[in-house]
Amino acid sequence: MADTEEKSMTFWDHLDELRKVLFRTAIAVFAIAVVAFLNKDLLFEVVFAPSHSDFATYRFFCHLGEMLNMPAICPGEFEVELINTELAAQFFTHMSVSLYAGLLLASPYIIFLLFGFIKPALYAHERKYSNRLLFFAFLLFFVGILLSYFVIFPLSFRFLGTYQVNEFVKNTINLSSYISTFTILSILMGAVFEMPILAYFLAKIGMLGSDTLKKFRRHATIVILIAAAFITPTADVITLLLVAVPMYALYELSIFVVKRNTKSVES
Repeated sequence: MADTEEKSMTFWDHLDELRKVLFRTAIAVFAIAVVAFLNKDLLFEVVFAPSHSDFATYRFFCHLGEMLNMPAICPGEFEVELINTELAAQFFTHMSVSLYAGLLLASPYIIFLLFGFIKPALYAHERKYSNRLLFFAFLLFFVGILLSYFVIFPLSFRFLGTYQVNEFVKNTINLSSYISTFTILSILMGAVFEMPILAYFLAKIGMLGSDTLKKFRRHATIVILIAAAFITPTADVITLLLVAVPMYALYELSIFVVKRNTKSVES
């Protein structure tokens, strides 16, 4: 029935449906952004939490250091001052962070709307797999964001924010630098965690096979270690492993996804 309706719809009907989707998307993002804007204290309490030495991640490393008798991995007390050097920067930062929050929190609804728009054009078996794919895409994306928030950004901020070439040079971090690093790392890790989804689509169109991924496993391991060292420029191995292990697990998951998808295509 849905396929029949899809075929009977004209180009202008599709355009009208897309207009409705975009309008609902804008309303959802705007509504959540307004709520976030009005709750400024809560919003920036979340955003600035990794800049405080009592953040959950730092406390975890201190407890871990006590358990392993490795006090060196405890970040300890530190203080990094954030400053603003432009007249309207704080207001525009408030607006932009509220918009990011609106986009992030509304993203499940946005994808649901977009999927509803293209769903009539899919075959029945494609719809079934698409539902699963959407769920795992959401899950992986938010896991990547959480990893960035609780591990990658705090440890990077702690190291870079307190690093000094000389005691004479004091660190005062610009607000815009903090926010841009925070958002870029979050988006970057969310995108990195979509690796298995990308591998699925490449396997679906015949551009990638599990044998290829297995062949370059050692190369991928080296690249992952280099990327982890770049993302978290700290000196301890534990921090490096906290980033590298999930990324390597994603690579292995991609091999599994591609292998299973290849088998299903052949059968």
